[in-house]
Amino acid sequence: MKRNLYGIFVAGGSGTRMGGPVPKQFLELGGVPVLQRTIGKFHDELPDMTVITVLPQKHFDSWKALCIEHDFNIPQILVSGGITRFHSVRNALSHVPDGAVVMIHDGVRPLISRELIRGLAEKAQEVPALIPVVPVTDTLKYKDGRYPDPQRSEIMGAQTPQCFWSEVIKDAYTQAYTDSFTDDASVVQAKNIPLSTMEGERFNLKITTPEDLPLADFLISTANL
Repeated sequence: MKRNLYGIFVAGGSGTRMGGPVPKQFLELGGVPVLQRTIGKFHDELPDMTVITVLPQKHFDSWKALCIEHDFNIPQILVSGGITRFHSVRNALSHVPDGAVVMIHDGVRPLISRELIRGLAEKAQEVPALIPVVPVTDTLKYKDGRYPDPQRSEIMGAQTPQCFWSEVIKDAYTQAYTDSFTDDASVVQAKNIPLSTMEGERFNLKITTPEDLPLADFLISTANL
């Protein structure tokens, strides 16, 4: 039996590294808020997905106002973010039933292709834990100067959406938080769940710093992302 799809869009941070008064998920990209562009792309490809949007509680009204302003009518379950990303995701998972596939995506990764969204959603029906990854192209160095250097061929960069059978990820999130939980896959790996990977995308970038926004705008206008 095919599992129903749930999408958790994590935008629970304050976006302080952007350096402005507007949270990065609400900044305009191609004429619409970043978060709207992200959710809308998933909804276009997976219209039956249940959308769960994680935001700081204080920004709920701002997001509702933006949705009205931009005529963004996709139904959403709004969930209050926690003190860390781990706690934000755990809050959202309380709204997901067993027997589903949950795709957990950074709300500020708006450039993901519809092909990758569809490919991950299809593969996630077959495996309990699946993430997109990209090769590391830079030479890696240890901060303390150790040698030899880490081998690029053994390291991949993890992206989102990270996809899990809901009973697997919910069980993993019953663990106590540690700072080694840097993404959802690391939480699942701590439970010794096998992790499958799929090739990610170079332009599936996370808007984090001020220079990321004009880059994303350029890519939208030139690469049809």
